[in-house]
Amino acid sequence: MDSLALALGPAFAAGFAVQRLLEILDPLLDKVSFVKDNKKMVLAIVSLIVGFALAIGAGLRVLRPLGVTSTDLVDIVITALIVSAGTEGFNSIMKFLGYAKEGKKADTAGKTPDDTAVKDLQRTV
Repeated sequence: MDSLALALGPAFAAGFAVQRLLEILDPLLDKVSFVKDNKKMVLAIVSLIVGFALAIGAGLRVLRPLGVTSTDLVDIVITALIVSAGTEGFNSIMKFLGYAKEGKKADTAGKTPDDTAVKDLQRTV
């Protein structure tokens, strides 16, 4: 799990940077009259473009460290979407991996995972 968190670290940092960029752009877009009404959509498009730029330009990948060896194009698209979500996307992944680890431990011990952990996982997915 620690090596996985380390492998996802650069993509997490990129997501944090995208989130910060949007926080900077938000008040600036209020000053542009034709963007003001569609600011949320504009910010979403900007974050997705930056996500693709980081996935392609910096070679960030999210699926590869998770053991998925699909085509590189799929990994680029998934990485761009997750990075564009900022830290929220990575928090969801890390929660899921934590719950999966708990479930595996419980299976090994012959127990079922904690019901609250399962409910939390269902809320995030």
